[in-house]
Amino acid sequence: KFPVMGVRWRSSLTLGEKEQVNNKNGEDKQVAASYWGIKGEEVKKEDGTPWKWNCFRPWETYQADLTIDLKKHHVPTTFLDKLAYWTVKSLRFPTDVFFQRRYGCRAMMLETVAAVPGMVGGMLLHCKSLRRFEHSGGWIKTLLDEAENERMHLMTFMEVSQPRWYERALVFTVQGVFFNAYFLAYLASPKLAHRVVGYLEEEAIHSYTEFLKELDKGTIENVPAPAIAIDYWRLPADSTLRDVVMVVRADEAHHRDVN
Repeated sequence: KFPVMGVRWRSSLTLGEKEQVNNKNGEDKQVAASYWGIKGEEVKKEDGTPWKWNCFRPWETYQADLTIDLKKHHVPTTFLDKLAYWTVKSLRFPTDVFFQRRYGCRAMMLETVAAVPGMVGGMLLHCKSLRRFEHSGGWIKTLLDEAENERMHLMTFMEVSQPRWYERALVFTVQGVFFNAYFLAYLASPKLAHRVVGYLEEEAIHSYTEFLKELDKGTIENVPAPAIAIDYWRLPADSTLRDVVMVVRADEAHHRDVN
C-alpha cells in the first residue's frame, strides 16, 4: 500500500479491499473502494478469480513489445523540429540536477507530466470533431489511451517510490505550467506539440535505460514487481522491478513513434 501522509488515496484501492479509517470517536468505518463511493460491478479474471483493481480492467491489460527499436531518433530538420528538440533538451538539465540518480522518484515526476499531452490532445481533437461534425480518424482514442497508459506508469511507480514532500509540491507547479503551455502550443501547432512529445519520449527512454543500469549495478534494489504491474502488463508472478522498467521503457518507445 502506498500512504500519502499516512493515508492511502481512495483511487488506488483495489476492488476487494475494505479500507479501515478511524473516525473522531475512534471507531472504524469502511471506505467504499471506488471513486464515486458506489460499488462497481463484479469483474473476474479468466481463471474465475475476482479482479481486484478499480483503475483498469482485465481487457485493458496487455504484453509490452520488448523488441521495439529503442534507438530510433527523429533528426530535427525544420524550424519546428529544432524548436521542439531544444525545448526538451533545455528541460533535461534542471531535471538531472534536481533528481540526480533518484530514478524512482524521477520516474514518478516524469509520468505526472507524460500523462498530460495525450489528454490535452485528445480533448482538443474531441472538441474539433464536434465542431466540424467529422470523424477523428481514430486519433482521439489513440491519444486518450496514451494518457491512460502513462497514468498507469505512475500508479505502478507509486508502489515502489516514496516522494518527498517538496517533490509532491513540485508536481502541482510543473503540471500547472506544463498543462497550460502544452494546451496553447497544441492550439498554435499540433505538429509542434506532437514533436515535443516525441522528443520527451526519447528522453524518457534514456532515463529508464539509466534506471536499468543502476538496477544492474545494485545501486537500486531490484525489489519484486508491484502486483498492479504484474496484472497490467501480464508479467510472470516472480517478476521484479527491472522487468517493470523494461516494459515501461517499451511503452515510451511506442509513444515516441506515435507522436
